[in-house]
Amino acid sequence: MNWQAVWAIYTYEMRRFIRTFAQSFLSPVLSTSLYFVVFGTAIGSRIDQVEGVSYGAFIVPGLIMLSVMTQGISNASFGIYFPKFIGTIYELLSAPVNFLEIVLGYVGAAATKALFIGLVILGTASLFVDLTVMHPGAMLAFLLLTCLSFALFGFIIGIWAQNFEQLQLIPLLVVTPLVFLGGAFYSISMLPPAWQTVTYFNPVVYLISGFRWAFFGAADVPVGISLMAICGFLALCLLVIGWIFRTGYRIKP
Repeated sequence: MNWQAVWAIYTYEMRRFIRTFAQSFLSPVLSTSLYFVVFGTAIGSRIDQVEGVSYGAFIVPGLIMLSVMTQGISNASFGIYFPKFIGTIYELLSAPVNFLEIVLGYVGAAATKALFIGLVILGTASLFVDLTVMHPGAMLAFLLLTCLSFALFGFIIGIWAQNFEQLQLIPLLVVTPLVFLGGAFYSISMLPPAWQTVTYFNPVVYLISGFRWAFFGAADVPVGISLMAICGFLALCLLVIGWIFRTGYRIKP
């Protein structure tokens, strides 16, 4: 394993993040504050508690998952797409670096950025609501697995995309709606039985449910199934990336 190459790619991507650190820090703080103003005040004044938890605290895990998923995808997809766009991807492919080292560098940086955003949102949320984490180890595990798996997913999107419009297509039209419909800001038990059945086909439900269980000890689906779902998604992304580099799909002429 060429760890020097991995570190070079990782630090290059992180320097781009550090150059816009103020923007990267202020954006989640402001967006989190707005969510609490809109959801916590407007809706929270009408919904006192959900599953024994104040509504303001209940939406925190979903809010973190929404940001972590979108940030992981966007950072990883742009990170690998831009070298394709300007042609420097061929220099990387001709260097003595294997595909695993390339993936570790780009995905590691994207996952680090997403983790930072998630922790910033968690810290900001604690200023608005009384927040306690019942299972901190499980919370950290779900957060790390989500950052890593969605960074891998973003890497796949960056390879697949052929223009900047396609780069934003899946995050905006697929991932964000699935998060909003996946119980990010409400409990699945609040839905009619027919819609509960439909919602269980949404894979994001299992991620949010497991992450919320780590906070409050309550979940819409068993935590074991949630863990299997995120690990299965992670394995699937690894298999797809392995196939991409084995076949040269959209990275070799």
